[in-house]
Amino acid sequence: MAMAAETVPLGVLLRREVTSERMERPDVLCGEASRSRKGEDVTLLLADAGQRVAGDPSTSFSVFALFDGHHGSGAAIYAKNNLLNNVLRATPSGLTRDEWLAVLPRSLVAAFVKTDKDLQAAAESSGTTVTFVIIDEWVVTVASVGDSRCILESADGSLYHLSADHRFDSNRDEVERVTACGSKVGKLNVVGGPEVGPLRCWPGGLCLSRSIGDIDVGECIIPVPHVKQVKLSNAGGRIIIASDGVWDDLTFEMALECSRGYPSDIAANRIVNEATLPRGLRDDTTCIVVDILPPEKLAPSPPAKWQGKTVLNNMFRVDLKNNMFRRKNSDASFKIDREYAEPDVVEEIFEDGSAMLSRRLSTGYALRNMFEPSSCAICQFRLKSGQGISIHANPLQQEKMQGWQGPFLCQSCHEKKEAMEGKRRRPID
Repeated sequence: MAMAAETVPLGVLLRREVTSERMERPDVLCGEASRSRKGEDVTLLLADAGQRVAGDPSTSFSVFALFDGHHGSGAAIYAKNNLLNNVLRATPSGLTRDEWLAVLPRSLVAAFVKTDKDLQAAAESSGTTVTFVIIDEWVVTVASVGDSRCILESADGSLYHLSADHRFDSNRDEVERVTACGSKVGKLNVVGGPEVGPLRCWPGGLCLSRSIGDIDVGECIIPVPHVKQVKLSNAGGRIIIASDGVWDDLTFEMALECSRGYPSDIAANRIVNEATLPRGLRDDTTCIVVDILPPEKLAPSPPAKWQGKTVLNNMFRVDLKNNMFRRKNSDASFKIDREYAEPDVVEEIFEDGSAMLSRRLSTGYALRNMFEPSSCAICQFRLKSGQGISIHANPLQQEKMQGWQGPFLCQSCHEKKEAMEGKRRRPID
């Protein structure tokens, strides 16, 4: 039996119409807290990182990143100074916003690999995890290698994982990939005693399967990032980016619970304090909190000394300090309005964690035409006719399926790809 049509309040219909015409840019607020033991954690906080269209402030985007270095801070500092520029170099110009967001995952992969390649060419022996977050209006794109994690809490309290964990102990697929490339994975073997500690890659003893740098470990430890892209509703959300110094002592739920209801800077401090108080400071411990908030629709009178950010959300005002990022009990007066309000849905647009560059750098026909076919897909080096090497193992078969053999790599990037896939061993000094 057909269900009777529901009567929708006029105010809700009008609001839907306005929202569909224009979804305003959110307010992006961030806070950071860190306690240093070795001085190897590095952060990048750019609320206004650049503009997709030069000179147009409405096309601005934000970048927040955490680099957790090991065996020194050189790789972390290098990645902080170069990764964003490499992302922008790998992204074609003159794109619409939708096109820019569509090519961003590929640009991030190319940028991570180029940054690693350039760092190793400089003979830097340290390494770093990277969690790199780009926010363009309500779309969040996260690229990550290593074990610094990124989570999202939507305005209704739902938890979303935006990064992957590349520790061998928690990723069996990566153990199989690294051993297939010719390295050994196992615990530290103490002579005359039992194996101890986490799973590590040998030679080198690194407990991560993906990072930037780490030239002494070999090419099986790769810089190819896990990339996830989501779109928030205009109810907003909170992002927490933290190093393993936090996650070794706190679950995701614990971090959210101890910081919920506080502004981003206080929230970051509370998370770091919660992680370090029980057992003291054992590692560099860093946290970045980013709040993506609905823009204010009303102009309230200036509050007294910080009472919480007042925003208009689904036609009613909520006090962020007390209510935002917490499951709310609906007041009866809001019941009808909330029933028809835009649902607080986080839409997954893209996710890929494959280690294969032939998959990660390939695009469909529509996106392919946005890239310069005569440039190396990783370093953007201009290739002469016939100079490029197809990224595919079987270029002729690829041409039959897709109509061309690309994308193409320069000689040095091709050698990098072959080594990463275990097809060419680079000697370990």
